[in-house]
Amino acid sequence: MGFFQLPICYKGSLCCQLFLFFICLLIFQHVTAQQTQPSSLLEFAKEPVSEQPGLFDPIDISPALIPKYQYPIEPLPPMYPIFPTRYEPILSGKCPVNFSNSELSIILDKTAADCSAPLAPLVGNVICCPQFSSLIHIFQGFFTNNTDQLVLPDTVADHCFSDIMSVLAGRAANSTLPTLCSIKSSNFTGGSCPVKDVSTFEKTVNTSKLLEACSTIDQLKECCRPICQPAIMNAALQISGRQMMFNDNENVVGEMNHTDYLHDCKGVVYSYISKKLSFEAADTAFRILSACKVNKVCPLTFKEPSEVISACQNVAAPSPSCCNSLHTYIAWLQKQMLITNKQAIICATLFGSMLRKGGVLTNVYELCDVDLNDFSLPAYGLPEGCLLRSLPANVISDNSSGISFTCDLSENVAAPWPSSSSITSVSLCAPEMSLPALPTSQTFKNIGCNSSGMGFLVLIFFIFPLQCIVVLKRF
Repeated sequence: MGFFQLPICYKGSLCCQLFLFFICLLIFQHVTAQQTQPSSLLEFAKEPVSEQPGLFDPIDISPALIPKYQYPIEPLPPMYPIFPTRYEPILSGKCPVNFSNSELSIILDKTAADCSAPLAPLVGNVICCPQFSSLIHIFQGFFTNNTDQLVLPDTVADHCFSDIMSVLAGRAANSTLPTLCSIKSSNFTGGSCPVKDVSTFEKTVNTSKLLEACSTIDQLKECCRPICQPAIMNAALQISGRQMMFNDNENVVGEMNHTDYLHDCKGVVYSYISKKLSFEAADTAFRILSACKVNKVCPLTFKEPSEVISACQNVAAPSPSCCNSLHTYIAWLQKQMLITNKQAIICATLFGSMLRKGGVLTNVYELCDVDLNDFSLPAYGLPEGCLLRSLPANVISDNSSGISFTCDLSENVAAPWPSSSSITSVSLCAPEMSLPALPTSQTFKNIGCNSSGMGFLVLIFFIFPLQCIVVLKRF
């Protein structure tokens, strides 16, 4: 019996020290086994950073960090696409353009990436359609580069447009771009614009002033203190023959902005700019002009928020029924598309004005912790919406890392509650603009990208909350 008895260990004895050592070893192994995966992921997340980043540097998240679901229990989110295969397109042979031209090919590649098949409907308003429109303008100038014309002949416009779509589809772009972006082959022809050649254009328009205004655009000033936009409009009015009417009657301007001939003449002006600028300069200019346009309106579709109004009409303090109803409605909005930070301000203000009109006078955004990024689609791996920056952005695509784009996490702030139910427009230009206050330590309630298996990202985004590079891996 005494053989099986545990030895008596006295304090300070070798036996006692060995016994405590083995107990500590077992505890250490147990804790290490639980912490190994998050720790290794944290170190892996730091690998792409070659030097200590500053506060305004983007955070590179390796595609390998995105969880791989071999047998998903439920369908994967829309931001986790299956990439179509690239293929060599079949061209009509009736469009006299060398699509393998290096400069043209770069713009085609960029457009195909921005309008990739699975993502185009989600980024169409902000990224895809502005780039597709820019491609159309640049191609029009490229086609007429060695001629005195500014438009494509009717006989080849359809063929060239069809070939462009074939090339883009062959590079994995969405095949529904003409419908998605409301662009058709007639955009190439100048339509009803009376001036379609360079000679007449240069006799009618002060081209040096036009090119000076649009060659180098300040993307931070153009949207609020425009220089290029009025120059393009003035040139379009001049070649349309309506400049005198514009000077005589200011009330005509509202009607003229909606007529086909003015739209067609603006297309001719874009073509002239494309002929005179490099592909890169023209694309940059056109994208900035598009950014100014899309950031003025909310692209989301709203349904009548009757349930939210009913649940929130008389609340003065946080209410579970009100907040649940509000979050359910916003979750429906959030599924529509990715939007920019400026669009989110407009969308939040517009929705708030709808609630105020229905009788909800309390700031339910504050009561229910509604942020700006709640109005934009979440990127895969992010629990909150991904707000795109208001400046022109592009999707980055390559065969090894998949596709990526930048989320602006600096707008993780409370959604603005309108002061009136009759708000029709929101100014985002100084000194008129009034942005929400920056978050304090108490308002960082949902900071970071916390999801199952990715909790380590909370620390990373708390330290660098300004930008986040979201990478979608091709598996």
